[in-house]
Parts: sequence; structure tokens; C-alpha cells
Amino acid sequence: MAALIILVVIILVLVFWAVGAYNRLVSLRNRFKNAFAQIDVQLKRRYDLIPNLVETAKGYMKHERETLEAVIAARNQAVTSSAKAAGDPADAAAVQQLSAAEGALTASLGRMFALSEAYPDLKANQNMMQLTEELTSTENKIAFSRQAYNDSVMQYNTSIEQFPGSVIAGISGFRAGELLQATESAEERKAIKVSF
Repeated sequence: MAALIILVVIILVLVFWAVGAYNRLVSLRNRFKNAFAQIDVQLKRRYDLIPNLVETAKGYMKHERETLEAVIAARNQAVTSSAKAAGDPADAAAVQQLSAAEGALTASLGRMFALSEAYPDLKANQNMMQLTEELTSTENKIAFSRQAYNDSVMQYNTSIEQFPGSVIAGISGFRAGELLQATESAEERKAIKVSF
């Protein structure tokens, strides 16, 4: 009888341990998905600002149509990639595609801002200055959100790789999250210089 009680206690301890480990992994996974949602909010704000910037610049940069069209094309690609990644932040391919699209958008915005230096009237335009300030603020929020996301993913990934979480993760099908990383292109790694 005592052996049966000990066996039941051991089984109950194992069950409670497994449930606790599973719930911790679910909590960490939800935390990193929430962190991605915060990035998504800021990216949408950024995507909404870009057409206004381009429209404001269009009147002054008539001869730079190709650059302005490249910015809009890069924005549209980033919007598509963002929507796909937001659907499943644990999808490594979608997050990598988003990183690449964001890098291309950053590069095209950088080219637009570099060209705008040649247009003093554009630099003095009140609407352009306000949009630029909003974009700068949004870029800072995006950087902060990316850091919070990467911290959450790192904590989650560590939990599914360490014992005993690895056992529960393997049984339950938890996948590792993908960190947001800077792209490899030197031009894309440059920060957007916003100065009007």
C-alpha cells in the first residue's frame, strides 16, 4: 500500500511538473508573439507615413521619380512581408523575408533623404519637417520594439532548448522563434539620416 501511494505521488509530481513546464513555454511563446505585434504596430505607422513623405517630396523632386517609385515599391513589399510575418511570428522564413524587405525599404528611404539634400525648399517645407520628425520618432520606437522582441525570443528559445523544457517542447511541437537581425548589405546597415 505504501509503495502504491509513493508511486501515485511520483506520478502526480511528474504531471504537475509537465503541466508547469508546458504552461511556461506557452507563456513565453505568447510573450514573443506579443512583442512582434508591438513591432507590427510601429511598422504600420511607418508604412502610413511613407506615402505622405513621398507625396510631399514629389512636388520638389520632379526629376527623381525613379527614387520615389523605388521607395513606394519597397514600402509595398515591406507591408506584404509584415502581414505574412504577423500571421505567424514563429515562421522563420517569414521573419527573414520581413527583415530583408525592411532592409530594402531603409536603403531606399536613405537614398531619398540623400537626394532631398539638394532641394532647399523641400528641406524648409513645414509638412516635410513634421513628417520627418514623426518618422524619426517611429524609427526609434521600432528599434526599441525589435530589441524587446529579440529579448523575448531569446528567452523563449533558451527555455525550449534547456532541459526539462526541451522534453516538453519536443513532445508538444514548440518551434524556435526567429530573431530579427540586421541585413548583410553595408548600405542597408546604415541608419537613415533624417535631416531637413
